[in-house]
Amino acid sequence: MEKFLELIKEVLEIEDRELNMEDNFKDYDEWDSLARLSLIASIDDEYNVQIEEEKFRTLNTLSDLYTEIQSRVEA
Repeated sequence: MEKFLELIKEVLEIEDRELNMEDNFKDYDEWDSLARLSLIASIDDEYNVQIEEEKFRTLNTLSDLYTEIQSRVEA
């Protein structure tokens, strides 16, 4: 999970605060359409997991996103 949080911080260029798994990542000031595309691409690169746009829209918290990635990695 630490690796996951580091990936999020890197993609969104967050350096000044800690992230919480219950955070709604779409509420971050750094969140925009470019951040969304970068995050989807980074998840694909790092975990070899492709999250479809329709599914991605249903994910709100970092925990939701992490759980989705883990379910696909373990499948």
